[in-house]
Amino acid sequence: MAIQHIFDTASSVMTVVSFITFIGIMWWAFTPKNRSSFEQAASLPFADDEQAGEDKHV
Repeated sequence: MAIQHIFDTASSVMTVVSFITFIGIMWWAFTPKNRSSFEQAASLPFADDEQAGEDKHV
């Protein structure tokens, strides 16, 4: 019976820790100071296409 109580407590603690981690990631992702770095990272897949287009015209 004691081991079941330990598992129940550990499950509850991990749920709370996971929720706090999720809230922290959401806060970090939507902080306005990170917007410019995220916009720069979002345009990286298109940077190769622009370079390839410039190389073709040379």
